[in-house]
Amino acid sequence: MRVKVFANLRDICGGVTVEVIPDGHTVIDVLDKMVEMYPQLEAEIFTTERTLKPFVHVYVNGKNIIHADDLDTIVEPTDQFALFPPVAGG
Repeated sequence: MRVKVFANLRDICGGVTVEVIPDGHTVIDVLDKMVEMYPQLEAEIFTTERTLKPFVHVYVNGKNIIHADDLDTIVEPTDQFALFPPVAGG
């Protein structure tokens, strides 16, 4: 699955997209595999309770996962997956 990353996550992941082969079929499986590949990512996207940090957003096929099953949202290898970190600004 190709995951598109934004802002400072591009520095951590070494580019605009990351090829991820998750061990399961949910958003959390994709994110867990990404953390395995890029350990620095964990502190950027997860709380200590293993939930997404405030203002971290995951979109699957253009829809925010909070409007689906959140981290348990089912994903397919062909889905468009985008990961946005918190971004400051105004």
